[in-house]
Amino acid sequence: MGVTIADVASRAGVSKTTVSRVLNGKGEISEDTVSKVRKAISELGYVPSAGAVGLARGTTQMIGMLVPDLAWAWAGIVQAVVETLEAEGFGLRMLTWNRGEESLRRLGLQVAAKSFDGLLVIEPEGALGSITELHEAGLPVVLIDDRFQRPGFPYVATTNREGGEQAARHLLDIGRRRPLVVTGPDEYGCTQERLGGFVDAYAQAGIELDPRRIICGDFLFDDGRSAVAQALADGVEFDAVFGHNDPLAAGVIAALHEAGLKIPRDVAVVGFDDVEVASYTYPALTTIRQPMREMGEAAARLLLDHVRRSPEAAPSRIVPTSLVVRGSTLEPSSN
Repeated sequence: MGVTIADVASRAGVSKTTVSRVLNGKGEISEDTVSKVRKAISELGYVPSAGAVGLARGTTQMIGMLVPDLAWAWAGIVQAVVETLEAEGFGLRMLTWNRGEESLRRLGLQVAAKSFDGLLVIEPEGALGSITELHEAGLPVVLIDDRFQRPGFPYVATTNREGGEQAARHLLDIGRRRPLVVTGPDEYGCTQERLGGFVDAYAQAGIELDPRRIICGDFLFDDGRSAVAQALADGVEFDAVFGHNDPLAAGVIAALHEAGLKIPRDVAVVGFDDVEVASYTYPALTTIRQPMREMGEAAARLLLDHVRRSPEAAPSRIVPTSLVVRGSTLEPSSN
């Protein structure tokens, strides 16, 4: 058996409640009593558990974060979450959705054990109903970068539709009137919004997109590559490509190089997200910046507001996108 709070109380000659107050810095306690408790803790080697401290405080000072996996795609969001929580004295407990129903069961056990005060969630594919039930049962939840319809609880999202419009206007500004679009999965809300904004911007310019120029992908490099190969094989003419994320657009660039086409002279390319790969393509990728770090920070602060039951807690937050122009649409000037 490990050393317990009762052992500390017995050694110091005080009550367990007094030990808890010393551990949590609460209540009016004499310096002599504090000294006795700390001495007992030192002599016994007592290490208070997060759960015990949490019960005494009424909070664990921990936030759970559920992600589909530990892929690099979430790095910017997670880093911002960690920095924001640490600055507020909170820790982070990472949870993944790798095992479907088993992951859901483990999440339920963590919630039942009050292992954290609130939950941040990224892309709970197939789990939104379960997450909603947790929220309705009283757990503060904030969804980040939702790919579904807006949930019935707080979320932080970006302006996907406006991002699609920004991509279209940029291509129109440089004279590209025959764009190819490689989308994400049809069932994702962000796919529908990015495509809708792009199509509408071209329609406002008097250009209706040929359905053959809209190809469904799955946010993967190989989808971008195969979409370009398919379009070229089918004889579809295009002078630009809008990939619904940067890995897709990187695959597009690779396929264009393989086909002997010059970028951006023959075909301009725009991606979406502005993740690290956007700077490593050749030429570097023009993209719509999805503000990952800002979204992570906004989500963490929003959740903490709800955990603390702040009367000023916002229901949700929308963080705007922006256009980042690089060499895939901007030809170098000749001197």
